Amino acid sequence: MEPKILKIADRKEERFLRKATKEFRFPADPAEVKKLIEIMKKAMRKANGVGLSANQIGIPHKVFVAEVPDQNGGNKFYAVFNPKIEKKSSGTVDFEEGCLSVPGMFGSVPRPEKITISGLDKGGKPLKIKAWGLLARVFQHEIDHLGGALFIDKAKMIYKIPESERLRKKSQLAND
Repeated sequence: MEPKILKIADRKEERFLRKATKEFRFPADPAEVKKLIEIMKKAMRKANGVGLSANQIGIPHKVFVAEVPDQNGGNKFYAVFNPKIEKKSSGTVDFEEGCLSVPGMFGSVPRPEKITISGLDKGGKPLKIKAWGLLARVFQHEIDHLGGALFIDKAKMIYKIPESERLRKKSQLAND
């Protein structure tokens, strides 16, 4: 069954999205962990997202996936369990964000440009990742989700772009 991405337009779904998630418990069945990651990856890609937290598909645990372009022209995929921001750069950078749970809405969100996160990998082993730019922004956005916060809570200005215009812009970018 295809997971549904929860949206704030539905009050019940918004209440769920605004609850802080629970720690993911290890040891866990490796097959179940792999299945969870695959379900999340598939849902994120189908929705053309760069990140997805477990609570966005109705799972109340601290897990997110992300996939962003790397320096080699490919994409780098991440699955992080029980993430925490350990370190942030001073000062912030404003950048436009959107969210799969808040479709059609965008806003300028100030965030630190560089962060270090800690968490666990799919096997429950500790990991630490230094991130900057888009990757740092995606990680912070997803960690906010896991704490029950949405980008619209931090955005300086929120605006709506109709679906037809977003699709037109997307096709223009693809043709450039």
